[in-house]
Amino acid sequence: MISSRRSVADSSTITGWFKSSYSGGGQGECLEVAEGHASVPVRDSKAPTGPAVIFSPVGWSSFVEAVKDGHLIT
Repeated sequence: MISSRRSVADSSTITGWFKSSYSGGGQGECLEVAEGHASVPVRDSKAPTGPAVIFSPVGWSSFVEAVKDGHLIT
């Protein structure tokens, strides 16, 4: 169950996880997003029982657009 908090301590309690198509290849920087929820849970694919960050749908869309547009550079 997802609450109004911005994170969940154990992301294995959330269903519907899939690996993001924008995740990198062999470097291990893969994200998973869970479908079927009012908010958008995101977790590190290497830590399936670790925490998840919870985005609003608008916040997630803004984040994805910023990444696509190259505004977030590591």
